Amino acid sequence: MDVLVSGSHGLVGSALATALASDGHRMVRLVRGGSTGGDLVAWDPQAATIDAAALEGVDAAVHLAGEGIGERRWSPEQKARILESRTAGTSLLAGALAGLARPPRVLVSASAVGYYGSRGDEVLDERSTPGEGFLSEVCRAWEAAAAPAAEAGIRTVLLRSGVVLSPVGGALRRMLLPFRLGLGGRQGSGRQWMPWISLADEVGAIVHALGSGDLSGPVNAVAPNPVRNSEFARTLGKVLHRPTILRTPLLPLKLRFGAELVDELLMASQRVAPMQLQESGYVFEHPTVEAALRDLLGR
Repeated sequence: MDVLVSGSHGLVGSALATALASDGHRMVRLVRGGSTGGDLVAWDPQAATIDAAALEGVDAAVHLAGEGIGERRWSPEQKARILESRTAGTSLLAGALAGLARPPRVLVSASAVGYYGSRGDEVLDERSTPGEGFLSEVCRAWEAAAAPAAEAGIRTVLLRSGVVLSPVGGALRRMLLPFRLGLGGRQGSGRQWMPWISLADEVGAIVHALGSGDLSGPVNAVAPNPVRNSEFARTLGKVLHRPTILRTPLLPLKLRFGAELVDELLMASQRVAPMQLQESGYVFEHPTVEAALRDLLGR
């Protein structure tokens, strides 16, 4: 297949590129600025421009691009950037794909479990209602922006990802230094549920969604065995052979990033289940967090 990918140089996009190449697929990258042609297609979501003619003939599309949500304090300006980076890019790409004479068969568009908000011990699957908070608002608008593709008959998968575990980027990379120093531990009470997925399974879920003709709509990209934050901390300490007695101090994080970001990203409780993936036959490479961490960290 010829697979169009946005955000192809990010953590997930880079791993997806390797997986697609190993399966014999050709990746066509959506890029901003610079030279284009061949496997590069120009777009600029802020200017609402995209080389739609160059998209003709692609078999599938994966949309991963978007402003990082945990990099900066959520000022009103940053929140606007986060929202616009997701809605503007998704709307532009979905509209362009919908208008093609030969549209792709499938679009996998990124979303996140933030859609559900913080829900305590409630088990959440793709039928669950949206929650409250900034991230839920972003996810709802993000997913709605993909509607033109679905309305044009393109099978559209809205991939609601959990915390993607990888030692080379994302949350796990930021945790490794304090945990290796014996300073890592649970966040707050540690009772909050943490929906996680290994990078290998995140990529596997995307590839599965591209080839699974019956899969459409919301799909939770999370491992089948969610853990509470305290269990994740204990397991990471066990794998690294380090104590996890101390709690992660939240005050410095709140002073740096703001209470809203810390509460929604670190303290939210989301017991999310991958119902659609499991019912469609996906087999997880890393179904448990200890197996995932041992494999990821070479332990």
